[in-house]
Amino acid sequence: MVVGVLALQGDFEAHAGMLTRLGAEPRIVRTPADLEGLDALVLPGGESTTMTLGIEREQLAEPLRDLIAGGTPTLATCAGLIMLDREHLGVLDLTARRNAFGRQIKSFEADLDLDGVTGGPFRGVFIRAPWVEERGADVEVLAEVDGHPVAVRQGDVTAVAFHPELTGDARLHRWLVEAVEDKRAKEPA
Repeated sequence: MVVGVLALQGDFEAHAGMLTRLGAEPRIVRTPADLEGLDALVLPGGESTTMTLGIEREQLAEPLRDLIAGGTPTLATCAGLIMLDREHLGVLDLTARRNAFGRQIKSFEADLDLDGVTGGPFRGVFIRAPWVEERGADVEVLAEVDGHPVAVRQGDVTAVAFHPELTGDARLHRWLVEAVEDKRAKEPA
């Protein structure tokens, strides 16, 4: 199983490490050619303006949209959530609010009850985190903080406003790997 990790900026190495621990083969994605043959995709956190410029520079916007729209299981974290909103790649039917909880000094951790994730609360690390400001009817809210959606799912995409790769808790990355396994099991032989 090959899982692409967008590596234009952000802590893509921590995501790659989590995927390796789960038995997946991470592939660093920097160009459209790196998207060929992927089973799943991770869009990490980072700084969304820098990520937007990198996506434009490398001409990744259309290839990313096509890959995700084609049903590739995708996990987006923090700025990755922003990158998928209506104002950026337009993959998710939502609008994200950047730095919604405040600047760097307002970063925090919180225990979240994530719908669909078993094993107790999930520790979310929020660093200049967004929240979902507005969403369409097809966007399922998986967790909230102070009434603001911070984890959502639409189709084969799960997007969270926090950094699961910083906690050592691999449950969201495991969800991604299991989504690929489920998809393979449903394919005709």
